[in-house]
Amino acid sequence: MRLHKVHTGHGLRDKAMLGIMRLAMGHAPGVVRTLMYRKAFFGKPWTELTQQVMRGPSPWTVGERETFAAFVSRLNQCVF
Repeated sequence: MRLHKVHTGHGLRDKAMLGIMRLAMGHAPGVVRTLMYRKAFFGKPWTELTQQVMRGPSPWTVGERETFAAFVSRLNQCVF
């Protein structure tokens, strides 16, 4: 289920960025829309956590972590 507000609740700058993505890729990914919506509450903290998990110290290489993320996305039928 997607919240209607996540698709319509963006400011002018974010709408422009989403429009550019739509032209370049054919669509703006839902994860990007979610991160742009209420950035201070969700987008910024989630982005920082993701960067730490994906690029921070780990016994796994960055490539392995990217492969894990892609595999889980595929299992969840996410086109990310």
